[in-house]
Parts: sequence; structure tokens; C-alpha cells
Amino acid sequence: MIKSSDTAICCPGPLSRRRFIQTGSLALGGLSLTDVLAGRASAGNGGKDTSVILVFLNGGPSQLETYDLKPDAPSSYRGVYEPIETNVPGITICDRFPLQARLADKFSLVRSLHHNMDSHSDGGIVVLTGRSPRKPDPTSRSTSEHPDFGSIVSKVRGMSRHAIPPYAAVPQQLYMTRPGYLGLHHGSFDIGDPSAKDYAPPQWTNVSRQDGAALRNRRPLLRQLDRFHDGEDQRGSLRGTEKFRDLAFRLLTSSKTARAFDIAGEDDRLRDRYGRNPWGQGCLMARRLAEAGTSVVTLYMDRLKTSNPLSNSNWDDHPGADGRPGHYAQFMSVRMPYLDQCLSALIQDVFDRGLDKRIMVVAVGEFGRTPRISQVGDNTGRDHWPQVYSALISGGGLKMGQVVGATNSKAEYPTERPCTPQDLLATIYQHLGIDTDMTHQDFAGRPIAVLDSGQPIRELI
Repeated sequence: MIKSSDTAICCPGPLSRRRFIQTGSLALGGLSLTDVLAGRASAGNGGKDTSVILVFLNGGPSQLETYDLKPDAPSSYRGVYEPIETNVPGITICDRFPLQARLADKFSLVRSLHHNMDSHSDGGIVVLTGRSPRKPDPTSRSTSEHPDFGSIVSKVRGMSRHAIPPYAAVPQQLYMTRPGYLGLHHGSFDIGDPSAKDYAPPQWTNVSRQDGAALRNRRPLLRQLDRFHDGEDQRGSLRGTEKFRDLAFRLLTSSKTARAFDIAGEDDRLRDRYGRNPWGQGCLMARRLAEAGTSVVTLYMDRLKTSNPLSNSNWDDHPGADGRPGHYAQFMSVRMPYLDQCLSALIQDVFDRGLDKRIMVVAVGEFGRTPRISQVGDNTGRDHWPQVYSALISGGGLKMGQVVGATNSKAEYPTERPCTPQDLLATIYQHLGIDTDMTHQDFAGRPIAVLDSGQPIRELI
């Protein structure tokens, strides 16, 4: 574990060439640490001191079993759970979310989101970038042509003055997006699974485990930066620039950065409240990073991977998904309490710390599920349905304790206040202080706006 003071960081001697290269790779395709920092520092303008935590429910959760239950719908449509009252009169959610029900005054629901991409990767691309793929891919293997909002924010804001990464992903990047024409250095910092025993983030693993701790003073690093300049800095981004060298050193040795990743330093009771599992500790790590200055943190909530095999499934609850036999509710019933625990803990923690104006929490998937329940042999589930889905939004200085939009009696399509992924992204960008009319050049030199459409959701502002 990295010590939380600069004076406690020591160095057993100069790093070997191999160790320095390993330390600098940051799991970004071999791109050097200094190259990453150079690109981010040169692009950034500081911007607002605000953050967004995106809880991405990979697979697409059912609106009828989460935030838009229809207890009076026909049995072939009706969700398998019952609605329960929340602490806001008139708002009901799923009975598997009792902890969230106590916090409805601290979040708002958007029930009328919709788009037209019905494969997982394409749906994720439009939700995260605001742009639909030019050629839909029914195999769900597509990757984005345009950068997602985290990469945009990394480009615009750059590295904070505390050397905190502007865009982080827990435990890994969202598989369907790429930084594209913004450059690899604006991809996410993948930080791994914070619930792992003796967790250490990837960028420190080699230094802290194999070389003692980190560097005590900047001179050894600067000498090695000079020594490896020609071989490791292919783009020449550090040529003669002390600022970039200093940023590289700061990321490796900053006490503030080290403290942000030192999840073991949290009170055990708080860690227990979040849940001692990848989702729970991931949410706690996201709060720590956002509080420290990371602009965007994405949580890839895919397979939970606990000792209970029924939890090892994502939100893609169609009949027989992943070879899972049986009824989709047997998997959701195990999975949903984990989400209720970690998401409610995150929301409460943000408010308890007075961070609810600085930090916005968004929980959403790539689409919803078919209103009609499907039966395929002995397997029961719901298929892909981008025509309507729900999102939970908390904090960000927005208006809480309300529902935006509505759907028809079977949750098939919006009937009030339809909202698009672009509207949700415009709301996020406004919180982050990003002008959506701003343009960046693509590979052909054409100016591409941050968003081509969408307006902040006015009911939340």
C-alpha cells in the first residue's frame, strides 16, 4: 500500500529500464506515462471543479423490474416484483430496492429515455457518445468512431493541479467506446478491482511492490526520463519541457493521488456499508476519486463475480442469456440487492460529505427490456428494447425527488416528456462546464461538435 505522505515514500535505487517502462505504461496500449500526461496537460484548461460518476449497468436493465413498474399491466407484461413507496410521496420503485427507497429525496428518475439502437455495443455507443454508429452491428462487437464523454472531458479539462487522472474507469474501460481522434492519452485510466486483496492501482503496482515504494525525490526520475527520451517518447511530447516531466513525477509520488487510491484507509464501517464486493468497493473508489478531483469515473457493472454463481450475470436478461437456464428473476433477485446496497451507499455518502453539488451520480444502461416477457423453451426473460428505458440521477446541484417523463401502461414507449441520450449527456456536460458546441477535429480534419443535438433536461436544472 502506498503511504499517504510524500516523506514516507522511499526509493531503493534507480529503476531499471524495464521497470520504468512498466511503471509508465498505465495499461493504455503501451503508451508511456509521460506521453499520456503530456497530451492531457497541454489540452486542459482546468474548468469547473465538478465530477460525474457513471454507474453503467451493462446489458440493459429492465425498466419494469427497477424504476418503472406497471403492477396493473397484463401478466405477460407485468414485472415480477412489487412497487414500494419511497420517502417521496407518489414515487414508487422496485421492492428489491428498499435502501434506495429511503433516499428518493436525493435522486430523480428519468423514465422516458429512448433511442433506436438495439444491440449492446451500438446502444452503449449512442448513450455514451451521443452519436449512433453509421452502420449498426447486430453482433454487439462495434466500437465507437467518436469519443465518449469521459474522453471529451479529459481533452477539455486535462490533468488537475493535483495530478489526479481526469478520466478513470472501475475496474476497466467501457468496451464499446474509444477516444478515437482525440488520441489514446484521453482514454480512461483503468484502475482494476478495488475489492481485491492488497489492492494497488496498476500504475503503482510495479514500483510499490517490486521496487519498495516509489521515488523519494524527482532527480532519479528526471535522469531516467532524459535517458529514455528517444526510445520512449516517440511523439516528442516531452522534448525540453520540464512541465511534463514534473507531471509524470507528481502522478507517481503525489500524496494526494496516493490517498485517493488508498481505499484501505477508509473506515471499515463505511466499506461494509458499500459492500465488500467489486461493485461496492468500486462505488467507494469512485467517490474517492471524484472527491479528489477526477472529472469522470465510470463503473462498469457487468458480472459481479461473487461466490454465488447466480450473481455472476450481467443485466442482459433475455431468455437463456449467457447459457443461463431458467427464469430471469432468479438471477435478478440475487443481483439487485448488491446494486441497491452500493448505489444507495454512494448517494448517501456524497450527500453526507456535502459533495452533492460537486458530484453527479448517474445510473443507466444501454437500453431497457421488452415489455412483453419472452419464453424460449424452458427459459424466460426480456429481450432488448431501446424504445424506452430509465435512468437514476443524483446530486450535481440538480433538483431531486422527482420523476421526469412517463411511459404507457405497459412501459412500451414514452407518453410524456420524451428524453434522448443526447439530452442526458447535455445535462452531464452542463454540470461539467463543457460547451456542447465546442468542436474537435477528426482524423480527416473536420470539426466535430461535442454534441449535435440535445438540451439539458430542464426539469432537473
